[in-house]
Amino acid sequence: MATHNMKFALFGNIYQSRKSENIIKITECLAARGAVMCMEKMFYDFLVDTGRIKAGSVDVFEDGDFTADFVISLGGDGTLLRAAGHVGDKGTPILGINMGRLGFLADIVPSEIESAINSLYDGDYAIEEHSVICVEADDKPLEHSSFALNDIAVLKRDTASMITIHAEINGEYLVTYQADGLIVSTPTGSTAYSLSNGGPIIVPRTGTLCLTPVAPHSLNIRPIVIPDDTEITLTVESRSHNFLIAVDGQSEKCAENTRLTVRKAPYAIKIVKRSSQRYFSTLREKMMWGADTRMAKN
Repeated sequence: MATHNMKFALFGNIYQSRKSENIIKITECLAARGAVMCMEKMFYDFLVDTGRIKAGSVDVFEDGDFTADFVISLGGDGTLLRAAGHVGDKGTPILGINMGRLGFLADIVPSEIESAINSLYDGDYAIEEHSVICVEADDKPLEHSSFALNDIAVLKRDTASMITIHAEINGEYLVTYQADGLIVSTPTGSTAYSLSNGGPIIVPRTGTLCLTPVAPHSLNIRPIVIPDDTEITLTVESRSHNFLIAVDGQSEKCAENTRLTVRKAPYAIKIVKRSSQRYFSTLREKMMWGADTRMAKN
């Protein structure tokens, strides 16, 4: 049971106004509990501009310049990924409220907002730690974020032909991929971009990473699952002499023959889960996993 005025940092979807419809309900629930609230500036500006809140009604912060007991992410899994990027190594638990389709990370639906907030105050929740991976280019961080909760992908540029990716695991040569790209995903990211390219579903907290090629030139190249304490080294050849590296979907251009090193980050992202929530039920509901279409025809 919380005995102090807890502080919440709010992040939200700034592109789809319908995904912010419940902001008033959330702030009212928190205010009723005596909570202290602050809001990411981009989200705050969006809500003010769309008339959802009044200017000056809440404290504002930029990027990761905040302290809080909990982060609330209002949107979908993409919004939660962005929030996680700003939380970084703070260790602040994130509660994801999903305003669209059911998510794996943001899995509280709007009708559960009040009970979810009550659960935080009553201590009736679990913390699920999700591993993070990071990438360096020639032993230096990227210009933008180098840390990913879902995946880090090496990709050809839009009009380029396929790229050649030389991969090593702990200094030992693995294989040379000729493909449109290569995805290094965490278990969290296994149900995202990797899955759409034929990668396996990996249950969270299994201590593994997956390398999944994007449109490989050879049918003999399959996804491979490796321990997450290994170091992955990638070097890329491209006819266009550059390629893209995408960190949780945020991409930047990289020069050919840059040496990329991917490894597990020294911290995890903490996701708040309701005591009643179960991963496999979400898997069945969201992905239709295990559904037998033959039964539906009878």
